[in-house]
Amino acid sequence: MGIPAFYTKTGIGTIVEEGKETKEFNGKKYIMATALQADLAIIKGFKADKSGNVIYNKTARNFNAVMAGAAKVTVCEVEEIVEVGELDPNNIHTPNIFIQRLIVGEKYDVLSN
Repeated sequence: MGIPAFYTKTGIGTIVEEGKETKEFNGKKYIMATALQADLAIIKGFKADKSGNVIYNKTARNFNAVMAGAAKVTVCEVEEIVEVGELDPNNIHTPNIFIQRLIVGEKYDVLSN
């Protein structure tokens, strides 16, 4: 996990502050907020290599990479798994250190109303 905690002014003087560590910086009071860590993230990628480096399509880039980094275990479903070295390193959105399991799933059709 990257940043385990941070200080914020949000919640000062409310019930959110109760029982939490506070600290003063430059004469202003802050609450320490700890990061949330998921036990499991199940994410959808477009393509991955056999070592677990993942590429996403379009809006899948928004939260999948963040969730992969925030979870203890990440399972990623992709449409295709290729050999190591076939993905351009500049196009990898989530490196393999954040992926514990890869599965191949089907390509889904876009839903429309």
